[in-house]
Amino acid sequence: MEQQSKAPQEIRNVVNFLRGSSAGIRIRVGVLNGKRVDYFKGKAAVKALLSPAYLKLKNVPKVADEQGALQLLLTVIPYAFFLRVERGAPTGTSSSAPKQVQITQMQTFVPTDYYAWFYEGSQWTTYVGGVAMVAIMLAGVMFPLWPPIMRLGVWYLSIGVLGLLGLFFALAIVRLIFYIITVIVASPGIWIFPKLFADVGFVESFIPLWEWDLPKKKSKKKRAEKGKEESSGGASPAPSARVEEVADSDSSRPVSRTAARVEEVPDEDS
Repeated sequence: MEQQSKAPQEIRNVVNFLRGSSAGIRIRVGVLNGKRVDYFKGKAAVKALLSPAYLKLKNVPKVADEQGALQLLLTVIPYAFFLRVERGAPTGTSSSAPKQVQITQMQTFVPTDYYAWFYEGSQWTTYVGGVAMVAIMLAGVMFPLWPPIMRLGVWYLSIGVLGLLGLFFALAIVRLIFYIITVIVASPGIWIFPKLFADVGFVESFIPLWEWDLPKKKSKKKRAEKGKEESSGGASPAPSARVEEVADSDSSRPVSRTAARVEEVPDEDS
């Protein structure tokens, strides 16, 4: 961005520190206009500027207290290294799916709000990765010229990779079969590695080892709305009928003979 190029070196050093791993800021993944972005919570940045790691830096503004950290972070916002966003609903059915984020009109710094990164940090890793990619492509083109021992090693490596892929598919089939069996034997069923296909890291995909396939609980708000709809949609009780015996007014008939009359009266419970 054009604003980022105008940032003083001191501000850039602060941003590089916050974007790096030494700051200890927890990075979350969100979706902005269909693209994934990293975002963080404001109080994490405040805590990073008050940490001993920031005090060791040179050529950065000094921060004495929390108010000074807030003022410094507010100074960084006009350079658009990060911007204030509002967090919305998850993009998928899973609770761990990335959430929608939207840039807000009012750009200020509040510790309880969220801020999306629009700065990738130092680019030296990108350059190193590009050089490594070119080297791998050249090595692949020159594969026929490789010594026999190197070609044999690549063959073993490819077999190992294919074995790992086959193990992954076998695990997916086994967990599905186990789930079907447990649904029949011990409902509601058990998933082995329930986060295997979730949008999480490699290690998190295998944690926990197993989990019951419990349905998601409805929120109290939804249950209240449903109860309100049912109460408003119910029909009013119909009036009940009562049979009352009265004496016949006709004097020509015997006095002991009675006639039945049906009256509609409202329900006593209403």
